Amino acid sequence: MGKKSLPEGLHLQTLAVRTAVERSQYGENSEALYLTSGYVPPSAEIAARRFAGEEEGYTYGRSGNPTVSSFEQRLAALEGSQAALATSSGMSAIMLMCFSLLKAGDHVLYSQSMFGSTIKLIGTEFAKFGVESTSVPQADLAAWKAALRPTTRLLFAETPTNPLTEVCDIAALADLAHDAGALLAVDNCFATPALQRPIDMGADIVMHSGTKYLDGQGRVMAGALCASEQLVKEKFLPVQKNGGMVLSPFNAWVVLKGLETLDLRMRAQSALTLELATWLQVHPAVAKVHYPGLAGHPQHELAMRQMSGLGGAVLSFDVKAAGAEQARARAFHVLDSLQTVSMCTNLGDTKTLLTHPASTSHGKLSEAQRQVAGIGQGLIRVAVGLEHPQDVQADLARGLDTL
Repeated sequence: MGKKSLPEGLHLQTLAVRTAVERSQYGENSEALYLTSGYVPPSAEIAARRFAGEEEGYTYGRSGNPTVSSFEQRLAALEGSQAALATSSGMSAIMLMCFSLLKAGDHVLYSQSMFGSTIKLIGTEFAKFGVESTSVPQADLAAWKAALRPTTRLLFAETPTNPLTEVCDIAALADLAHDAGALLAVDNCFATPALQRPIDMGADIVMHSGTKYLDGQGRVMAGALCASEQLVKEKFLPVQKNGGMVLSPFNAWVVLKGLETLDLRMRAQSALTLELATWLQVHPAVAKVHYPGLAGHPQHELAMRQMSGLGGAVLSFDVKAAGAEQARARAFHVLDSLQTVSMCTNLGDTKTLLTHPASTSHGKLSEAQRQVAGIGQGLIRVAVGLEHPQDVQADLARGLDTL
């Protein structure tokens, strides 16, 4: 099945609803869900040509599926990339990218404040195979430049970062990478293409955990890589076929439908997050609020330029405390006092979700690694949903007001 023909110049909101594979012979309006692991070719000769890559067509579930193709085409259209490849999760997308692009002796440069599992995967797991890596402060361009090596093949940034919402200059990092003969990959999970499109700023690869905002309701696991046709077909796809990090058709269908409301959700949730951040920063029990939408954020102006004037739907804050032990106890008190919103390590849901990064998403890092990443014991991450803002504030106040 090919891509459905659409006019040129359509807006992002329209592409999010209309981009998909061609309709089947039944003329369905809503994209079909193809639950099949295999396909029946018209003839043995056609089967041979398809398996040899000489003719377009689906051959096996690990090599492609029409529902998965619809999701890939839609996400690529939103990100402005030539192609996209869906994976079983966000972390599998990162693993696929690294396996496809790196070999023993190559060097990866990445932000020290990235998601904890990303740090462990690149810094620990790939080190077993001889891939070297260096982490640098997210917003310090000079540090990125100083850490480059002749063997650097990939720069990997997450903007905003999880959970401190640090922002990097994508265009500047792209120039730095390309001058060094390397590629720039950007984790666009927090902003999504509704707010920023790293490809337009020079990035080579955009990585997504579709589990988050692309789905938007916390239902399924999914991931994706957006890049050029050449990277997808020549680098990523062969490794995926052999490695099997594929997205199931059902999960692809769920995220495909989630993309239809992405723009509406991101704008509404960003506005609600700014309101909550403004309330938190004047609360007497809060030491600091991390949110790009606040004027006091170190990269506020950069974030507003890169993220369509919005700060996204995730913030984090530190409770006031004297020492790490008290900070942990106070953060736990706030979380255990919740009655309306959820304590949950996921994000991107329509429900507001809170978590304690130091003991969950970054819990497997050493204390030294957490300190470098700025993850203190009093830090709480809030992924703001679509509840009424006063109800969310009242629920947080139950814990904050009784510390």
